[in-house]
Amino acid sequence: MDTDQEQVVVSMPRIGDKAPDFKAVTTQGDINFPGDYAGDWVILFSHPADFTPVCTTEFITFASMQDKFSEAGCSLVGLSIDGLYSHIAWLRTIQDKIEYRGHKNMEVKFPLIEDITMEVAKKYGMIQPGEDTTKAVRAVFFIDPKGIIRTIIYYPLSLGRNFDELYRVLIALKAADEFGVATPADWQPGDDVIIGPAGSCGSAKDRMDGKEDMKCQDWFFCSRKIDKDTILKKVLKK
Repeated sequence: MDTDQEQVVVSMPRIGDKAPDFKAVTTQGDINFPGDYAGDWVILFSHPADFTPVCTTEFITFASMQDKFSEAGCSLVGLSIDGLYSHIAWLRTIQDKIEYRGHKNMEVKFPLIEDITMEVAKKYGMIQPGEDTTKAVRAVFFIDPKGIIRTIIYYPLSLGRNFDELYRVLIALKAADEFGVATPADWQPGDDVIIGPAGSCGSAKDRMDGKEDMKCQDWFFCSRKIDKDTILKKVLKK
């Protein structure tokens, strides 16, 4: 082994872990995370740098959807390894000058964390040395009202995120919690949901005999219908 080569260990929390706590300065004032968001869902996401084009399109898109996320009971918190004044200048430039896909004059109202020490980025494993040692990748953490990390999505520096998918993930997570179900591939509200495997031979037989309110193609593969309005009434109320 080459002892002269610096070995970098990148740690990151896992799904099911408590979200690492921190205090930070942001464009919306100081925050104590995740304590300030207790009882609510929150998406914590990182971007590589201010005044970069892909990040600009992402912030315009998030700003255009922030009310939609808020209606679903979810707060947004951004982060990059830039200073507060850089953040402020960049967000003002976005609002004053930049248009993307018909969106212009977009005001970013959610907090953007100053992380010039990289303390928060390192806690969340947002620095991936194989990608860049001084910029955060495009990480996304979905954190539930109890402060538990429920989903983690990572994108490289070059790839802008799909924000409709981020919203879909939030709604699916909340639907799974509210109704005790799972969601299949490409699920959207109104599509059939998946019922967990039977816990006993008797339960499996009842399913296959049509004695339960579900549709089964085999003992392990059962689904049921929950209409879109019922889903949205539950997941958008808080």
